[in-house]
Amino acid sequence: MSGRKSSTFNPVAPSEVTPLIKQDIVHQVIERTGLPRTKAESAVDTVFEGLKQALAAGERIELRGFGVFSVRARKTGIGRNPRTGTEVTSPRQSSPFQAGQRIAHHRNRRSPKELVNQG
Repeated sequence: MSGRKSSTFNPVAPSEVTPLIKQDIVHQVIERTGLPRTKAESAVDTVFEGLKQALAAGERIELRGFGVFSVRARKTGIGRNPRTGTEVTSPRQSSPFQAGQRIAHHRNRRSPKELVNQG
């Protein structure tokens, strides 16, 4: 187990909750499969890379029992380059996540790590 403090859900102080990070997911893969760390990291990286590529291509990702990721176009925004101060037009996209029923039902009761650990 990593030296990080375990996350717990606290509705009063959400900033104190330790976020679930990629290494936590790698650790779960190691515990559940017995794979060596390098192979578990490679598997997790492969999944995330596939998700990134699908979202970049504008695809919708549906993970039954977990949720849906999608890319939505938004209005083009005008920002400023902080170094030069020049205006920059940037296309706006968002990748909203819609929690599945199982996650939505439990998210106010459990921490993200507890949801991953429950299998």
